[in-house]
Amino acid sequence: MTEPMPLPLNGVTVIDLSHVYNGPYAAFLMAMAGARVIKVEPLTGEHLRSRGDMGGAALPFAMLNSNKQAVTLNLKTDEGRDLLRQMVARADILIENFSPGVMDRLGVGATALQEINPRLIYASSSGYGKAGPYRDYPAMDLVMQAMSGLMDVTGFPDQPPVKAGGAVCDFSAGVHLYGAVMTALYERERTGRGRVVEVAMQDAIYASLASNLGMHFASKGTGPSRTGNRHGGLGISPYNVYRCADGYAVINAPGDHHFRAILKVIGRDDLIGDERYATRSARVANMNEVDDILEAWTSAQQKQLVADLMLQASVPCSAVRGLSEVILDENMHARGSLQWVDHPDLGPAVLPHSPLRFEGSDLVPLQPSARLGADNQAVYGDWLGLGEMQVAALHGKGVI
Repeated sequence: MTEPMPLPLNGVTVIDLSHVYNGPYAAFLMAMAGARVIKVEPLTGEHLRSRGDMGGAALPFAMLNSNKQAVTLNLKTDEGRDLLRQMVARADILIENFSPGVMDRLGVGATALQEINPRLIYASSSGYGKAGPYRDYPAMDLVMQAMSGLMDVTGFPDQPPVKAGGAVCDFSAGVHLYGAVMTALYERERTGRGRVVEVAMQDAIYASLASNLGMHFASKGTGPSRTGNRHGGLGISPYNVYRCADGYAVINAPGDHHFRAILKVIGRDDLIGDERYATRSARVANMNEVDDILEAWTSAQQKQLVADLMLQASVPCSAVRGLSEVILDENMHARGSLQWVDHPDLGPAVLPHSPLRFEGSDLVPLQPSARLGADNQAVYGDWLGLGEMQVAALHGKGVI
């Protein structure tokens, strides 16, 4: 039996100073790829951890901080900054998503840290980037959805704009940040030198508006900004959410052969060849009629039956599922993408693994997110080599 290959980031050490979603997610992906990730938090815990007492934030924190060592560090003290410098001297990557300039004002910005370790990859993420007129604007996912145009294209044309249900700007930035760091890590293998990389949330989400921007360009700005559940560029039909007897299902027919298959499923073979529906452009011109034809059938069916029949005919389709269904998804559990974990604070909980798969290597076993400062001794003592009395003294002075 062939031994599994080491994971790609085995032996890489990451210092994760980030908080909430985008930075922690990038660092989580690195941990799942085999890196040692040390999560550095202020003495009161990072922002997401401190939201847990209001309910609802404890699970997201657990989702993004599996397989990380947890330490506390007061960067407002000289000794705290010195400890960070000692860690950076032994690390490969540092991730932070403070407002631009915060790390420099503390004396531990990219330039200062790369003087200590020229091989360090220093990664930062912010709302608008380190340069430009918006540099100092505060940004959270909701704000970025509005600023980026994402909110304006979400919802129905005769109703107010709506935010996307998920924190898409944050996580898009996190994935891009992971990509930037990995690109710099590849470069370092060739040059031996680190690099500073950054990702702005505003930049990271723009490309997701491709369909909407396409319609805006083609219509010279006269097309509707919000198209409900229809295609953002109004270029495909059917493409919508259809009412069923017990909920809703989505159906998408990007090709003419898909629509012919749909007609067979719903028993409307008589419409095959009808010039009003024979081509995509014809269906787009008659999309209200197309939607009426489909919903006349779906409204009498169970949503899962609609999905099953359409998928059997190779038509892109899904029932609109609730979170209670999604967290038990058999495909994601079979792949190990979702796993039941006995979390010390949450009890039995479903947590995600990385979407990235490295063939030939086993998945890293999920380790529950650690309690605040749980690994202070392991990192400052065992890794940096400080004695027990030194670690205790740092604790007594409020440095850790």
